[in-house]
Amino acid sequence: MTQVFDAIVIGAGQAGPSLAGRLTAAGMRVALVERNLFGGTCVNTGCMPTKTLVASAYAAHLARRSTEYGIAIESPVRIDMKRVKARADAVSTNARTNIEKWLRGMDGLTVIEGHARFTGPEVVRVGESLLTAPRIFLNVGGRANVPDMPGVGTVAYLTNTSILKLDTIPRHLVVIGGSYIGLEFAQMYRRFGAEVTVVEMAPRLIAREDEDVSEAVREILTDEGITVRTNATCIGFKPHADGVAVDVDCTSGAPVVVGSHVLLAVGRRPNTDDLGLDNAGVAVDARGYIKVDDRLATNVPGIWALGDCNGRGAFTHTAYNDYEIVAANLLDGATRRVSERIPGYALYIDPPLGRVGMTETEALKSGRKVLVSKRPMTRVGRAIERGETKGFIKIVADADTRQILGAAVLGVTGDEVIHGILNMMNAGAAYPTLQWAVPVHPTVSELIPTVLGDLKPVK
Repeated sequence: MTQVFDAIVIGAGQAGPSLAGRLTAAGMRVALVERNLFGGTCVNTGCMPTKTLVASAYAAHLARRSTEYGIAIESPVRIDMKRVKARADAVSTNARTNIEKWLRGMDGLTVIEGHARFTGPEVVRVGESLLTAPRIFLNVGGRANVPDMPGVGTVAYLTNTSILKLDTIPRHLVVIGGSYIGLEFAQMYRRFGAEVTVVEMAPRLIAREDEDVSEAVREILTDEGITVRTNATCIGFKPHADGVAVDVDCTSGAPVVVGSHVLLAVGRRPNTDDLGLDNAGVAVDARGYIKVDDRLATNVPGIWALGDCNGRGAFTHTAYNDYEIVAANLLDGATRRVSERIPGYALYIDPPLGRVGMTETEALKSGRKVLVSKRPMTRVGRAIERGETKGFIKIVADADTRQILGAAVLGVTGDEVIHGILNMMNAGAAYPTLQWAVPVHPTVSELIPTVLGDLKPVK
């Protein structure tokens, strides 16, 4: 017997539960299908557990620096990794439990646990049950990409998911991938006491950023004793008596690095290969991401894709914004579009990098007349007072329109400071509006008007 609903939501990640809430509040009878853990990547293997670990690593780092602040703490600082892990587990478990409890108590919602697969454009099979609805929303997320590198199948390796199960500190963690996930784990485990090597194929870390940002991040990491190996042109793996031998083949340095543990942090892939999308006629691109239009609709009427599986953003906040766009368009008569979204994100090393909009490089390539201003954190009072002066603030603007094009805040509270700029960009205000604001002292944000006042043409 087929169960009939007004809407089916597949996946209880960041977008799915909130969308179910809006749909049921609008009087629809909704089914939500989840095959694994409620809350998706963010709650279970992403933001919440990793940022909890980052906080523990920061506490350890600060304890080691305590004498700089006139505080005496017993040395050496001891890390109880089992308690560190238990704290992160508790944060995730509490969040997951709350989400599940909310969903199961939601009027008009039927929660179904199992693996959903399409049998047609309006029909989904979950185990022995068939579900049908004229509206189906896919929020199935993604997982770690495991590339077919030489020898990867012959050694034990970690991903961003399995590394969270560690309750001991690796002797030597080799991180493959010099971008956001890899760098956060690299600094975290270095602060826990592991020897850490980062191996990146590109000439520099986080290559999507401007070169000055990449170099500053590299300096932050190397200052803490992390070895960074870029230009790793031929990465491969072999079993070794001490763990795993990693072929690096860089332009300088030893050609092989031996680690006790290896973390693969080389991108993500969508969870779309086992949904039966072919049966529904849903189109995907060459990497498996579901193709969507500017309103997140697929090529099949009545099917939408939200979150990491649509390739239009790989962050919790973009997934939630996907929900906002779909809900506003379906239920509020709005015409919101993904292309209206200003990209913002953060790298949660310490100090963090907050980013919004274009890089300087992108702005220059666009052919605009570009203004740039940059101020080191060594000239920011709040950073000096906290003894955390690494990094800088950089803002990029259009000389003709006087619009802010983008910004990078690499420094203490940079992940929060960036929102002052992001909000002005979202409002479409010209930069003098923010330049003449009167921010609170003493903060890092108070330097934004000063930086804007120093905008100059790029030579």
